[in-house]
Amino acid sequence: MTDTIWTKTFMLLCAAQLLGYAQHFMLAPVLPLYVTQLGGSPFVVGIVLACFAVSSVLVRPLAGGWADRRSESLVMIAGLLFQAASVFLCFIPFIPAAALANGLRGIGWAGLNTGGYSLLARIAPVARRGAASGLYSGVQSSAQILFPPVALWLLNASFGGYGAVFIVTALFSVAGALMGVIMAPAVSRPAPAQAVQEKIPWWREIFHFIEPEILLPSILLLWLNVSLPALTNFIILYAQELGIGNFAYYFVAIGATSMLGRPLLGRLSDKIGRARSVAAGFFFQVIALVLITAMANLLGAIICGAIYMLGNAIGSSTTLALAVERADPKRRGKQMATFSIAYPLSYGVGSLITGGAIDLAGYVGMFLILAAMQAAGLIFAVGRRSEL
Repeated sequence: MTDTIWTKTFMLLCAAQLLGYAQHFMLAPVLPLYVTQLGGSPFVVGIVLACFAVSSVLVRPLAGGWADRRSESLVMIAGLLFQAASVFLCFIPFIPAAALANGLRGIGWAGLNTGGYSLLARIAPVARRGAASGLYSGVQSSAQILFPPVALWLLNASFGGYGAVFIVTALFSVAGALMGVIMAPAVSRPAPAQAVQEKIPWWREIFHFIEPEILLPSILLLWLNVSLPALTNFIILYAQELGIGNFAYYFVAIGATSMLGRPLLGRLSDKIGRARSVAAGFFFQVIALVLITAMANLLGAIICGAIYMLGNAIGSSTTLALAVERADPKRRGKQMATFSIAYPLSYGVGSLITGGAIDLAGYVGMFLILAAMQAAGLIFAVGRRSEL
């Protein structure tokens, strides 16, 4: 394997991920608005978002086992197609239908991420894993720049609406699956890797969550992202409460910060060390969550959101590099599945915490609660620095 990151395979993998993440980030601001229009409270919004996380978490070990036994690219392609199909349940104007659609979409999300991370671990150059992880996660997060504003524009356009948003997101996922089909022949599984498999019945994979080698990066990633729904989903409800207009610019700003920050800061972690990078990620998120309680206009929201995403970028890309380093080639699919569980689990837990905190303490109280949780994460990371 050469030290070149930008191979044809890597670019096709990134293209598939970009399109799959486009669906997710288009729905990020739209689903809370859709559920509240149907009469749901912020806590109900949290439940609907958590359905996505529950199904995604439960399916990941199974998807990881399939990736090891069959094909990482096939798992990713199947996940993208499942994403596309499930969103059509949102056409039923009923909160339980939206919850079911989001739950089924989580199954597709599990395949997209488990297959993608397993492929990244296979093709990333050994000496440049931090840079490759940063570029990969930067491509994923770049969807946050364009697609939430596009979704809000399409939602409010004379020819648009919720139905138009749902259809466009399905088309993006289908296009991502096509990228995976084009890429698949170049990453067919070598014969020696197929022969080394644990003899575990496929149905038991769903109960096999823990992979010790990958546990610490997974915990850190979960902790870093548990406050993310507040800044990507619930923030639009907060902006409505404050009467802030033109809020699409906020999503452009935080998406640009994440897209640029992940490749640059992922590379930095190769030089300054993983421990310092993870600690910096927690620190920036704490600062942002405290400052946003004083936010009263669009500019303030953008500044706080950018600071938060800077911390999230360095923390997430660094934990991904840690996971890639520690993954056993014989169990790569299962171990990267364990790692990728942290994303939907943090999304679901974070959504429930955020929605519940809003109902109990209001938006300002919610941000302060999340800031305290991230401060605890910083203390944990500093205490485990010798293991990073």
